Amino acid sequence: MNASLTISGWNWLWPALGFGAVSALVLIWSYRASAGHEPRWRWTCLGLKALAIAALALCLLEPLWLGQRARPGANQFAVLADNSQGLQLRDAGQTRTRGDFLRTLVDADASPWQGVLAETFDVRRYLFDVRLQATKDFSELNFEGRATALGSALRTVGERFRGRPLAGLLLLTDGNATDLPGGALPDLKGLPPIYPVVIGNRDPVKDIAVQQVAVNQTSFEDAPVTVQAEIGAAGFRNRPVVARLLDRTGKVVQEQTQDGRGDGETLAFRYQIKPETPGISFYQVSVAAGDAPTPAPGASTPPAAAGTPPVSEEATLANNQRVIVVDRGQGPFRVLYVSGRPNWEFKFLNRAIQTDEQVQLVALIRVAKREPKFDFRGRAGETSNPLFRGFGNQAPEEVQRYDQPVLVRLNTRDENELRAGFPRTPEELYGYHAVILDDVEAEFFAPDQALLLQKFVSERGGGVLMLGGMESFQEGKYVRTPVGDMLPVYLDKDDGSYEAPGPVHFQLAREGWLQAWARLRDNEADERARLEAMPKFEVFNRVRALKPGASVIATVRDEKGAELPALAVQRFGRGRTAALMVGDMWRWGMKDASAQADLARAWRQMVRWLIADVPARVQVTAEPVAADPAGAIQLQVRVRDEKFQPVDDAAVTIAVEPVVFAGTAGAAGAPLKLEAEPALSEPGLYTASYVPRQTGGYKVVATVKNSAGAELGRGETGWSTDLAAEEFRSSAPNVALLEEIARQTGGQVVAASDLGDFVKRLPQLRAPVMETWSYPAWHSPLMFGFALLCLLAEWGLRRWKGLP
Repeated sequence: MNASLTISGWNWLWPALGFGAVSALVLIWSYRASAGHEPRWRWTCLGLKALAIAALALCLLEPLWLGQRARPGANQFAVLADNSQGLQLRDAGQTRTRGDFLRTLVDADASPWQGVLAETFDVRRYLFDVRLQATKDFSELNFEGRATALGSALRTVGERFRGRPLAGLLLLTDGNATDLPGGALPDLKGLPPIYPVVIGNRDPVKDIAVQQVAVNQTSFEDAPVTVQAEIGAAGFRNRPVVARLLDRTGKVVQEQTQDGRGDGETLAFRYQIKPETPGISFYQVSVAAGDAPTPAPGASTPPAAAGTPPVSEEATLANNQRVIVVDRGQGPFRVLYVSGRPNWEFKFLNRAIQTDEQVQLVALIRVAKREPKFDFRGRAGETSNPLFRGFGNQAPEEVQRYDQPVLVRLNTRDENELRAGFPRTPEELYGYHAVILDDVEAEFFAPDQALLLQKFVSERGGGVLMLGGMESFQEGKYVRTPVGDMLPVYLDKDDGSYEAPGPVHFQLAREGWLQAWARLRDNEADERARLEAMPKFEVFNRVRALKPGASVIATVRDEKGAELPALAVQRFGRGRTAALMVGDMWRWGMKDASAQADLARAWRQMVRWLIADVPARVQVTAEPVAADPAGAIQLQVRVRDEKFQPVDDAAVTIAVEPVVFAGTAGAAGAPLKLEAEPALSEPGLYTASYVPRQTGGYKVVATVKNSAGAELGRGETGWSTDLAAEEFRSSAPNVALLEEIARQTGGQVVAASDLGDFVKRLPQLRAPVMETWSYPAWHSPLMFGFALLCLLAEWGLRRWKGLP
């Protein structure tokens, strides 16, 4: 703070004034003899001597310099040094990393500013990366921290020094915080002035980095997984950048090359792949400069460089890889097909599904309706053949009922599956993932079966698809039934007139072009050509309109040019429903071998979409813990019984296994087993926490057992942790964030070269505990030197000009 001048000897005011007045009279009298000389020199000499006398008279008043400063030893001062991996970067034109520069900056021998700071303050030293830890002399700096939890570190300092005289905080970092999404400011409440010291310069560095990777999974058969990677290539303009997609064995699945652009522009790479195995798969996106020098085969390493990794022209290689997870689901997925009569639709559908190893199609086909084959004249109300009356095997379940429909079961698991016809209990129906209804009327289902089918979708989360036919939709009298209520179309007719549309041509709607499972080609031109070559269909169920929230995937165009909805879908509760109004899709497959292959593929993709999000009895998810700088993962296991009701008394064991890619450091060890605990927030939910220790993929397998020790089921999931992704997202220091932190707290950004001078000025800045200092301005060689200088100047001037 600035010092002020004050007077302490006010009791000497009148003597000083008297001395000044007498001295003035004496001076005027003494210079009367020089009245004949030039006036300006006479008055100059008079003024010099008067200044000397005034300075001496001022000393009688005892002027003092007063100010405030931080009381030595009474205030604390925190110094925080960044210990994260981000400081392993090398700035452009530098041979040392930012970490080396910081290590030199905090070295007590090389930089004595810490000793100067300790003369006034009680200095507390800390390192921070994923957490804040105290240090004695910063000797623990290794710059291996997995994250820069700047916000968490400042919050911890505020809590630790609450109510204590903390004068300030010196922050040594590059400002690239990983726990402040979107550049948000940390919580600065209660913090003293913060003085950031920016580590690193703002010049762009040469670096290739995987900035973002997105995985999109669809039911498109040829390439059901799309990987989109955004690559930053600063300093590689017009140079080739190679991006490779690798599997766990190190095999290159796909490779693409693009030329680098400007420093602020990213390169977009897109891969379409089909995983070879179902379930959880791991891939790695790896990028590098395409023209980077590689050693020739058989070339030897110079002795001086033996054992030393080659120096890359990039600032860091830690951000050149990213692990991704693909979950294609683990079957078998069971689909129940219910048909009111044998038809060709099942032939083509069954043939198509047989090639999908993960899907099982179970069929329940009625070959005869509930019609009596003979008209027996029996007693009133009798439903069995009266010829068998009186025999001992007349149990109701064993009597041959002559009005029972004849059902054929195909592809069943065992002889008991569907033995009684369509399921009547949740335990029977909920074992399937989807149900397909083909040309079967509403009266086929008993009221409780129809309601159960609706709950299968809304509560269990299954899928239902109704195909067109003579006894489907409105013709099947599904109006105002539980099954009709969940379909995406209105089944009632708007007027009494109804005309069959005749031959119709199938085409995709706007929403259908956006859905990968509705397309069979990977480009628009080929898809349009395929649609134009499709045959016309003769069987079509006309509907009044779509329900709110439903989407039209495909339409048909009749001979008059009118477009009618042909395939509509919607969400219903936890599941989804679809309505395909075309009743003779088999005509498509009768055209030729190519069309038959397209029809089979269309069926497979539609069924895959129908079962895509159907939950299993044991569901495992991995969710990042919000605002956790260590990157902790909460593993969640949801357990359901055969009725898909929550199970609260299960024993859940979770095995976590790190995934190691071929050619990378690290070895796969035994999976770590965790015991999940029941959550209080949701019935049937079990949770456990896991903190990853290394970058890469992790596979999780949950085993669930009941109270008796019998296994209820298993579930698996996976996730990838890229500890360096956020850390190396930006190679330039975040100066804007540090400047805003300093402004909000009343501090300032300090240049590293000015740190020594700044530390010397710190005691004069405001602190919680201050003391007042004073210094006598009169008791100074400067004051007396000034008076003597004035007298000598006056004497010399008089001698020079010959004044008396």
